[in-house]
Formats: sequence, C-alpha cells, structure tokens
Amino acid sequence: MSTEEAGGGTGEERGVELAVHPHTELGSLRKWLTLASIPEAEIRQIPGTPGPGEQGAFDVLSVLAASTGLVAAIKILPQYLRARRSDVSVTVEVRGKKLTVDARNVEEVMPILERLLDD
Repeated sequence: MSTEEAGGGTGEERGVELAVHPHTELGSLRKWLTLASIPEAEIRQIPGTPGPGEQGAFDVLSVLAASTGLVAAIKILPQYLRARRSDVSVTVEVRGKKLTVDARNVEEVMPILERLLDD
C-alpha cells in the first residue's frame, strides 16, 4: 500500500490490507466484504509482501475507501469471524501497523483498529 493510499485527511481515499489465516479463507472474506456493499469501496486481491526470512507470501485483500468506508469494512470483521471456524484470524495493516483479530480477541482489538482509522 502506498503512502498516498494510507494517508489521512477528509474525503481522501485511504487503504487497509487484510490477510486471513488460514489463507484458504481469503475468498470467503472477500465475499463478505463484497456482499456488505460498502459505499465507494474498492476491494482488490493483491500479492502479499514476504516478511524477513520468508520465501513468499499469500495474497491479501486491499480495501480502498474514504474513511467511513474503511470503518464500515472493519466493522464487518467481528460478524465474519464469529461465523467462521474458531481458528480463523484476520491481520489488518493500517498505516504500517499490523493487528491480528480473531473471535477470541475481537472485543479488545476492534476499538484499537477504529482509533487507527480515525487518526
């Protein structure tokens, strides 16, 4: 995600990246986001970036939208996680910070994600 896409400001498009674990659930997360009809949001599947010492990376979802669209996309995660198996988690990258949310920690992590999007 470019610095411009991750930037703040009023009315600007910003972005987050979502990586789902296990990666086989990526299609189901994309479907949930698409069915949610988030206003003016662009949801794309893009290649992930390998971490240090990793040979490769799985695809991630890039969500580009105005601030309200990103908040709407993030607010879908608790419903999605509760509807999946207990071992599914989503790592959200916002402005270079990564947070992993799953059904067990959703109540703790969601307020942090929302604050990151508000900044």
